[in-house]
Amino acid sequence: MSEAVDDESVRKFVTAYLKKKGFKQAENAFQEELNKNTNSSSSPISFNSQLDPDVAKHVLSFSQYEEGPAQYQDGYAKLRSWTYTSLDLYRHELLRVLYPVFIHCFMDLVAKGHIQDARTFFNSFREDHEMMHLRDLQKLEGVLSPSHLEEMEFAHSLRQSKVNIKICQYSYELLLQFLHKSQSTTVLGIINEHINFQVSPGQPSSISEDAEAVTLTGSSLDSANQINQKEIHWGLLEDSFEERLEKAGALDSEKAEGESKEGDGDENKKKSSEGAKQGSSNKKLKKDKASGATAKTARPEATPVTAVPRVKPELTLPVIPTEVEQSIFEDLRNRVQLSSAALPSVSFYTFINTHNGLNCSSISHDGSMVAGGFSDSSLKVWDMAKIGQQGLDSLQGENGTTTSSEQVLSNGGKKPYTLFQGHSGPVYSATFNPLGDFILSSSADSTVRLWSTKLNANLVCYKGHNYPVWDVQFSPVGHYFASASHDRTARIWSMDRIQPLRIMAGHLSDVDCVQWHANCNYVATGSSDKTVRLWDVQTGECVRIFIGHRSMVLSLAMSPDGRYMASGDEDGTIMMWDLSTGRCVTPLTGHTSCVWTLDFSGEGSLLASGSADCTVKLWDVTASTKLPRTEENKSGNTSRLRSLRTLPTKSTPVYSLRFSRRNLLFASGVLSKTV
Repeated sequence: MSEAVDDESVRKFVTAYLKKKGFKQAENAFQEELNKNTNSSSSPISFNSQLDPDVAKHVLSFSQYEEGPAQYQDGYAKLRSWTYTSLDLYRHELLRVLYPVFIHCFMDLVAKGHIQDARTFFNSFREDHEMMHLRDLQKLEGVLSPSHLEEMEFAHSLRQSKVNIKICQYSYELLLQFLHKSQSTTVLGIINEHINFQVSPGQPSSISEDAEAVTLTGSSLDSANQINQKEIHWGLLEDSFEERLEKAGALDSEKAEGESKEGDGDENKKKSSEGAKQGSSNKKLKKDKASGATAKTARPEATPVTAVPRVKPELTLPVIPTEVEQSIFEDLRNRVQLSSAALPSVSFYTFINTHNGLNCSSISHDGSMVAGGFSDSSLKVWDMAKIGQQGLDSLQGENGTTTSSEQVLSNGGKKPYTLFQGHSGPVYSATFNPLGDFILSSSADSTVRLWSTKLNANLVCYKGHNYPVWDVQFSPVGHYFASASHDRTARIWSMDRIQPLRIMAGHLSDVDCVQWHANCNYVATGSSDKTVRLWDVQTGECVRIFIGHRSMVLSLAMSPDGRYMASGDEDGTIMMWDLSTGRCVTPLTGHTSCVWTLDFSGEGSLLASGSADCTVKLWDVTASTKLPRTEENKSGNTSRLRSLRTLPTKSTPVYSLRFSRRNLLFASGVLSKTV
């Protein structure tokens, strides 16, 4: 009797399934087959006798899965229980499967209209994933209807893309055995549709690799690995300022060897006079005077010439005026050599009375000018020399309406800033060119504007993005710049063209930050999809994908030699990457909130980071990058970059950092009473 019931159930389910899916021909053929069997035999069991018992069992279990939402709860609960009770050696690898299964169970329930069951499921198991994926869960919490899945960009990208999971061979086999025994078609379907496994032979990977082991990319992990195998040339430009200075230094040292002790004495006098010049040449800043005074003591006798490869530029580089070249050489000659034993002087510019209107700030390459982008669509630029002359202790960031560079205050005093108006939305980013005579700003109005700091006027409005532009950065040589937008693209522009030269598309979410490579042949982008990508300027192709961040990437910095890149995220983690391999050198943990800004010192031995936790941190880069390869392999992923010093502000989140050419560190932020 039970066989007849099973037979009838299978027939009903198969018929209903074919009708539901719209498979008309298959449905008709199935009905004809049933009719033939019925006519040829008086017993209805003949159909069951042709059907394999195991197949019938699977079809029935699948029919139960189709019936209701309970299968999601049961399937995930069984997988969770099995995972947590598995062997310790393989447990951390198997746990990686739980999160993608969890979020897709939840989204499938919502898509099928089981809203209450979806909320119950979400609240029952969310604690398992709050430590690693809290921000993602907070976003998904707002999904309350099937239409939300389509409207919410994050949920839509999750459903359209696959999660890549690294797992060893034995863990993979254990998982397959469990899925086969449990016959949980719900979980099996989700894993098959939404997860890519990268199975590796040998022992399980370490727990410290969990951040890299579970990633969401638009393409499969194999194609990401193929991208990372492309050749890149990370060296410095041929005939760069540093190279020319090294050659000049070598010639000077050869001449010095043939001179007498009296000549050495003259050389010392010359050095001391150069140190004195430094103090007076940089816009009369007291801090830079201190930097000039320390230049004599902190600079070693000879600067070691590192074996950095030289590359040819792919872009046509602008011509730099002779007087500007001389000024740059003067700065480089008087650069303070920093190390873990010789930390930089720091000059911090604090904005006050901004009334929560300041969105971004930027500092010119010599620290002589500071720009602020405001929510009222204005851009304001302060000349620090004028502030120094008038004896103002801090920057006044109030909403003005006139465009003169010295605005009259109610008490008769003058406010030394230049007001630039032209945007029709909040200004989110600003950047000075290397010479300081131009400044770019990007806005919610989807445009980028070029301003002249000498003419105090808007010169060009660049239109191309369709949504807010979060970041814009001048190239190290000026003239070219890159922008990053909510439209998931980054674009490369030149000052003399109103249309972008390249459009770089590939990120799954907002491109939040952009940074140029030291040789101008590559541009890096950080995104809300938790990845960093490196793009070839000439072809517009992605040549590296850096995977490892657990939250949106907010800041980027390139080392002066072009070999390393640092990226900071929303959780406060900084990751140092080797561009040639695409691998993380080591994560740097210490900040407790968003890392908004990063910068390398002039010689690349230190990394400075600024955060919303109101601190500036200095990290020792040399301790990591000079480790022998054998030691690196032995130590695995242990943290090798040391935090040298934490510099707290009273109550000022750090918006921007800039090492000057002489290695004085400038920082800026807005005084916040709510922090």
